[in-house]
Amino acid sequence: MLLLGAQCVHGQLDPTKRELIQLGYNYPLHGHAPLSAYAFYYGNLPNFYKSNLTLRIAIAPVYLDSEVGLVSLLGENTDLGLGINGGGFADSYAEIRQGKYLREESFTGHGGGVSASVYHLFNPGQRIPLNGLVRAEFHQALFSRDKETATGFELPDDQSTLNFRTGFRFGGREPLIFPEVAMELSAWYENMFRLRPSVYGFAGDREIKQTSHLFWARALLAYTLPKLKHSFNVSLTGGASLDADRFSAYRLGGILPMASEFPLTLPGYYYQEISAEKFVLFGGQYSVPLGTSRSWALNFVATTAGVEYVPGLEQPGRWHSGVGGGITYRSPKDAWQLLVAYAYGIDAIRDNGRGAHSIGFLLQFDLERAHRNLFDPAEQPLRSRGLERIFRIFE
Repeated sequence: MLLLGAQCVHGQLDPTKRELIQLGYNYPLHGHAPLSAYAFYYGNLPNFYKSNLTLRIAIAPVYLDSEVGLVSLLGENTDLGLGINGGGFADSYAEIRQGKYLREESFTGHGGGVSASVYHLFNPGQRIPLNGLVRAEFHQALFSRDKETATGFELPDDQSTLNFRTGFRFGGREPLIFPEVAMELSAWYENMFRLRPSVYGFAGDREIKQTSHLFWARALLAYTLPKLKHSFNVSLTGGASLDADRFSAYRLGGILPMASEFPLTLPGYYYQEISAEKFVLFGGQYSVPLGTSRSWALNFVATTAGVEYVPGLEQPGRWHSGVGGGITYRSPKDAWQLLVAYAYGIDAIRDNGRGAHSIGFLLQFDLERAHRNLFDPAEQPLRSRGLERIFRIFE
């Protein structure tokens, strides 16, 4: 529910300087699906312009998501964040029903919004931080037909939405493909209030509801064994909703970990293939280094989910599982990280029955580490959704 063009928000201001370039691509080997890819620059710049300002910015080919954080503006441990986001294709909708991508019922959406957030640290000085968030956002979405959209398919009205989110996060996960250590316990609530609820589709057979309520929580642990350098991560995420529709549903599928703050991945499935009003998702990943340099590693992943579908998008069976494996490369000092992977969706519905195959590509380039490697004499010298439209030339 939540690619970069939809959500790239965080539960607290990040005090660490980061400059990352992230690329991701997920290609199905069975069936036809919306292209799922992202390419963006992510920057988190503390002391931006002044010592009490932090700039967080994500720039994709046709999308911008940014927030200026005013550190300690509302108290010693309470920060204010003011955000603006928007661009092309961010609110596009792809209808996927029982494993089929229905272009005639899909359409393009452009949009943007502004937000105000309050971040509070409840336990200053503690090793594992406990942060709270309250955010209010106004979002505007404008819809238009694709060339494949059916003539008799009526688009929804352009939507103005007021979103409210609050929650707590104990610990956290860095915005990296492969964090070496991470721990998180978090719980969230979001209210989505549409100013122009409407019916759309074929003779008004589906609707955008005026109010949707979402509740979800996540437990996550990632760790790297100090001597063996084997690494693993496990996560358990669960969510429920009231009055969910196609636009507010939890959407599971794909293997793009940086597509959102809470990626609901299912290896082998199309990106956002499963639309659920309730779900529980458990996943694990294990990495085994190869050779003495340990730059190369084998990576294994498995995920399973139980869901209750959004009305209109039901399919036989409520459990979905996927497995995968691949090879990863880390450059010296981790300036580059690369993953090439294969995935199999065990329960995904396709024309020939159950089971689907896909391949994926992930790349992360850490500009901060690369800069230190090249220019710091103390170091060793070796130390969107808009992109989807560009990739359509390969379809």
